[in-house]
Amino acid sequence: MAECEVITPSPGVSAAGLLSQWLTKIHHLYSGYLSIKKRNTLPQSTPTIVITGATSGIGQIAAIALARQGAHLVLTARSQAKADATLTLIEAAAPGTRVDVHYGDFADMASVAALGREIVARHPRIDVLINNAGLHAFEPRVTADGMPEMVSVNYLAPWLLTSILRETLVRSAPSRIVTVASEASRQAAGFDPLAALVDMHPFTARGSSKIYGQTKMLNIMFSLELARQLGGTGVAVNCLCPGFNVTGLGRELWFAAPLERLLTWLGIGNPKRGAGIIVRLASDPAFAETTGGYYSVNDARPLVPLAPGGDRQAQQTLWQATAERVAPFRLNPSSGLA
Repeated sequence: MAECEVITPSPGVSAAGLLSQWLTKIHHLYSGYLSIKKRNTLPQSTPTIVITGATSGIGQIAAIALARQGAHLVLTARSQAKADATLTLIEAAAPGTRVDVHYGDFADMASVAALGREIVARHPRIDVLINNAGLHAFEPRVTADGMPEMVSVNYLAPWLLTSILRETLVRSAPSRIVTVASEASRQAAGFDPLAALVDMHPFTARGSSKIYGQTKMLNIMFSLELARQLGGTGVAVNCLCPGFNVTGLGRELWFAAPLERLLTWLGIGNPKRGAGIIVRLASDPAFAETTGGYYSVNDARPLVPLAPGGDRQAQQTLWQATAERVAPFRLNPSSGLA
């Protein structure tokens, strides 16, 4: 309840004196109000948020939502046409938003490394990194680096990018790293993470979901191990399941377009819901100091990954194997270090 100060006349004070006291008090109160109002209208610090996969799907929706919150967006993209279309949408939703775009291909580790170094060079402060880019391939493909494509795009690329941005994120603390995983990882229960890194076995469209789930389990293990490594640095590291979203993730299927129209018409898989949990982990004060979590799209409920996702030793072993796998691409020709 607000309090109100009552001005009472002192003994022997005339009416004119009382009026003077009253006017003086009003002046002080109004001056204080102006001071408070001025502080509240000063521009708040603008967080710099790096988002991968922000030119489509839930990443694009999350970028627009964060732009409306006043963020400075740093987007990664592979297609300039899609980046330009996204910039148009962001400007329409939040005019004047500062947006920088850096181009790279997540199926090319050298491209990811160059992308990371470019971001570090141009952005000395990074408040949030959102690892969102992902691929569901319905047939096996091998990258030019000799790696399984889904493993490269969904896991190795964000691992490498995060490692290059890591020092900047620590220096910018309090900061956050948010990784989009998935409960599709449950299809990978009991798999061998080290074998998955190099698995070149053929698979069908039907069997692709298991491989996709494995890459998402790798994301969870990466996030939980990174949270331990960055404990006490002020960097909050969390991952999430965005739920089922009608986006372009299944675009390789011939019936993807008509299925998407049908699901949208039925109101199933609204991607705004999946984007919402990303935005929440990236910006909600409630998660500023929460780290090492895996959260559901359903009210940010904590999730427990199936084995080997939560196995600390398995996470550390996977981390070391991954570091060795991407080591050749972390070298900076000019300094010898990423």
